Amino acid sequence: MATYCIGIDTGGTYTDAVLLDISSGQVVSWRKERTTPHDLSLGVGRALRGLLRQSVPAHEVAGLAVSTTLATNAVVEGRGARVGLFVLGYVRHFKLPVVANIFLKGGHTITGEEDESLDIEGLVDTLPALASEVDSYAVCGAMSIKNPTHELVAREAIRLIDPKPVFCSHLVSSHPGMLERSATACLHARMMPLMTDFLASIQRSMLATGLDCPVTIICGNGRGEALDRIADQAAVTMASGPAATARFGAACGFDSALVVDVGGTTTDVCLIKDGGPLLNRKGCSIGEWRTHIEAVDMYTAGAGGDSHVICQRDGRITLGSTRVQPLAMTQDLPDPRLWLNRDTDTYLALPVADLDPEVIRDDSLLRYLAQHGPTPPSVLAAQMGTSTLLLEKRLERLMVLQRVVLAGFTPTDALHALGRLDIGHGSSSRSGTEMLATQTGLTTEAFCRQVVTETETAIETILLSYLARTVWQDSLSAPLLDRRDNSLFSVRFTLKLPIIGIGAAARCFLPGVAERLGTAAVFPEHCEVGNAVGAALIAMHG
Repeated sequence: MATYCIGIDTGGTYTDAVLLDISSGQVVSWRKERTTPHDLSLGVGRALRGLLRQSVPAHEVAGLAVSTTLATNAVVEGRGARVGLFVLGYVRHFKLPVVANIFLKGGHTITGEEDESLDIEGLVDTLPALASEVDSYAVCGAMSIKNPTHELVAREAIRLIDPKPVFCSHLVSSHPGMLERSATACLHARMMPLMTDFLASIQRSMLATGLDCPVTIICGNGRGEALDRIADQAAVTMASGPAATARFGAACGFDSALVVDVGGTTTDVCLIKDGGPLLNRKGCSIGEWRTHIEAVDMYTAGAGGDSHVICQRDGRITLGSTRVQPLAMTQDLPDPRLWLNRDTDTYLALPVADLDPEVIRDDSLLRYLAQHGPTPPSVLAAQMGTSTLLLEKRLERLMVLQRVVLAGFTPTDALHALGRLDIGHGSSSRSGTEMLATQTGLTTEAFCRQVVTETETAIETILLSYLARTVWQDSLSAPLLDRRDNSLFSVRFTLKLPIIGIGAAARCFLPGVAERLGTAAVFPEHCEVGNAVGAALIAMHG
């Protein structure tokens, strides 16, 4: 008789797996493996094989629960499919971070009557120039929640000219508000390829490990859905990871607490109140996207162990929003003392392992990387005969396609150089530290401590931004939080609730954050794989 449940959480840096005894809810065993973005089934498969090998046979597993932060990570990092948005109706113009924001005549009134004829000619005239620039389309018509006719007509017109996916807002949101409805449709269009690949990777991993059990995908609202019902609703998984975070935090026994998941790519924050997670039924906000996606009340921003450390010319150290692979975690890395430079070469470009030879053959940049190995951008730009700006755009596109990885100095490397972490190649981290510290005019220890302090400050700001929005219901506090320590005054905040830490990097950064905020950081048992535990608990108990 099957008596176990497996929880899987796939993040930008690690894939975690836990085995729970259904009758007791206790963790029997757990695994943590590096995520393999170019083929997610590899990391998921290693986690599952390791879990089953040391625990129980596959036939004793009653179910598999899956959460992921891949979608939120992609939004924060600006990755995903390229989307063209068509807005139909007389509305105030707005701009979303997509390839094109196109406003056309059309739309309906609040009673569902046609407000203005759809500008089908304008749509058809726009498509030929747009088709080569986008991977999918989103369509949002004024009051389409009352009458979706114009959205449906636009969808069919687009499909006749360009057979790419088209997402209509009335199918993913039943609430008024053109900006939020457009954002929700765009996120579905943007995340669909990523989630399709992810769900396929779960199925391949199960097949390879002999698992044959129901699969539950954790949605942002903290509920589970069957895998086959999620395939065309990518954005409902937008807060999947935070939902699992909240469920794990709620099981820790606190009436009120701030649950903080510090990952490699992002920091996710949610609030436990009266023993359970808050739910935002109006729609979650992720970065600059305000949506109608029902989810746990949460906040996600780019700051984590794998954030790219940027050394400014004025001596400041900042964190970039893009995740890079830490020097310590990069195999066969050339000595950073030979290439690392704070001004021109802050990273190396690496070809993803096991790329299809035809894919490499069709791209001159990939061919060069395959032949010469990890290369800094100044050398690549010279070899490709292009500007640094155009090179960055090419690399960005190749990263979206999971064909190139960037390796650079990160907070993880600073922790290695300080001797506070030992999970990779510490020698690479120390060499990188020497180069950047010298160029910044600091000792190696002072440089690393400043990187850690900057990371703690970024996480502290994320926590305070979330709490300020929760209390004041707007973003008016943002300027204060960004400038709470300046030449004329300083502001300090004290939290009235504890911080529950989750994630591989939590123990490294949250104690310092908690001390600055006058509270305590708590690290429950199995907090390193807390999201995987939370996913399993949702599948088992709801």
